[in-house]
Amino acid sequence: MKIGILCFPGSNCEKDIAGAFFEVFNLKSDILWHKEPIQDKYDLLVLPGGFSYGDYLRPGSIARFSIAMESLKEHITQGRAVLGICNGFQILCEAGFLPGALILNKRLKHICCDIKLSSNAKNKMTSSLNTKDTYTIPISHSEGNYYVNEELLKEMKDQNQIAFTYQENPNGSIANIAGITNHSMRILGMMPHPERAVNTLNGKLDGKAVLQSILNSL
Repeated sequence: MKIGILCFPGSNCEKDIAGAFFEVFNLKSDILWHKEPIQDKYDLLVLPGGFSYGDYLRPGSIARFSIAMESLKEHITQGRAVLGICNGFQILCEAGFLPGALILNKRLKHICCDIKLSSNAKNKMTSSLNTKDTYTIPISHSEGNYYVNEELLKEMKDQNQIAFTYQENPNGSIANIAGITNHSMRILGMMPHPERAVNTLNGKLDGKAVLQSILNSL
């Protein structure tokens, strides 16, 4: 499996997700700079967490214009998979690859804590997860409050595009949404950081199952 991790000025989680793929699944990743077209064909492209362009204007609003995003569009057109984590989720929404928007947290404060996630067995990206279980995954964001209008929310529910929901809503997201996919379930955006929960050193391991389910969907 070939994995590329797309980095922007201010990305800071690329080594975390690359390390998780290698240490847990023995999968090597290529780090790709945003100013260059993506030359190779990857099975999965990852947009990692961080603060692309310092989150000026809105998180992800500048990164969406990077040269590599044209290659990402072609990658998506070919039906290949994409994972956006935190800032990566914000970028995918700003670029129009995922519906809705990530706005300021309800209490207008940065949130950094562990949260419990529930998954959707009918979503391709999360179908390997046990819906009877919850998964404890870290979050760290100021603008993770997911919003979409009621009409589109109903459509997303009907088509099982909601991949993850919070057990207890930390940021005001509509319908407790923590992660979504596009219609084809080949693009997943999520605010929690599964790559930060794969190592016994910090006592968090639930991220393994989350990443495994994503890989299984490929």
